[in-house]
Amino acid sequence: MTTLPRPTTTLTADDARRIALRAQGLLGAPDRRAGVRGVLRHLGAVQLDTISVLARSHELVPYARLGAVGRQTVEAAYWTDVHAFEYWSHAACILPIEEWPHFAFRRRAYRARPHWHHELPDGAYDQVIKQLRAEGPLTATELGGAKKTNDWWDWSGTKVAVERALMYGEVVCVERRGWKRVYDLAERAVPEALLHDELDDTECLRRLVRLAGESLGVGTRADIADYHRLKGEQVDAVIADSGLVPVEVEGWGKPAWADPAALATPPRGRHRTTLLSPFDSLIWERARTERIFGFTHRLEAYVPKPKRIHGYFAMPVLAGGRLVGRVDPAREGRTLVAKQVTLDGPKAVPAVARALVEAATWVNCTNVRVERMDAPELREPLTRELAGLLG
Repeated sequence: MTTLPRPTTTLTADDARRIALRAQGLLGAPDRRAGVRGVLRHLGAVQLDTISVLARSHELVPYARLGAVGRQTVEAAYWTDVHAFEYWSHAACILPIEEWPHFAFRRRAYRARPHWHHELPDGAYDQVIKQLRAEGPLTATELGGAKKTNDWWDWSGTKVAVERALMYGEVVCVERRGWKRVYDLAERAVPEALLHDELDDTECLRRLVRLAGESLGVGTRADIADYHRLKGEQVDAVIADSGLVPVEVEGWGKPAWADPAALATPPRGRHRTTLLSPFDSLIWERARTERIFGFTHRLEAYVPKPKRIHGYFAMPVLAGGRLVGRVDPAREGRTLVAKQVTLDGPKAVPAVARALVEAATWVNCTNVRVERMDAPELREPLTRELAGLLG
């Protein structure tokens, strides 16, 4: 491991929290002119997930930063003129197309991978490429069928082939139709200036570590590695040359690195008040969320219902730069239903009410109904606050 210089900058825990919020686009005036594409470039990765309660997570992320941006505007920003591509980053993510060269190391690793969960039938890969070249863009269904049975992972040979081609970088997803990927050849979809694997593994990792540091503002080795799911030793090998600077954060108890630009200007401005997707990059890493916000966050969608504490898709509420509660939402017609609300005391009531009403308006709901609250004595104040905002 490279010997690193000792930190010359010490940050308070509050300094680090505000730096992280600004780096994630949740402190200061939102860049509305850059819009959704600007959010994507700023974050470097927006996680995808199949769950849709208020909306899908890749819609919720720009909403949290920009407010009630149109949902069709979100989709168009990602897919029109190939401004983004899908790949494995923190998880399955939408990534700015400019980052295509940086993932050459991962494409090479997939091409060299000896074992896969699905067997690839003879000739299936070449057939998919041939068909896309002649007919694309196409969904897996249009290519010949996505599944052999109704089981989620029982993929057809065609689906195995096209997904493997996506991981190899020969195919990209150019849009989503009803959540189905639409595939085309990378040579057609990715701008020629970016369509190369010329960067060696070290340079790919160096750039991704730098970008992760910029998107986090400040982070530990584990934070930086987790952003694009790199290994700790991969981070160690390049962090000295990444442009990030070592800092000490009071109370963290671990070495940290910061984006020098984030240290140059004190983080100031208006805090967003909003519901956050559980997959939002501000909070997607549980240990970091606990360290920065003192807030334990866990997605319970895959937890058996009797064992859930906060609800199926509990969304943390951000207000004043703090996580002040959570709401498990649902929709019934034009009503946003807060199935379960957890508040960090009475002071959180106005912020949670504002977050609920803004979210309701965004998804074309005209009413908000609160079902269950962990603190029943706060039900009446929250209901009164909601009534005042809804008029």
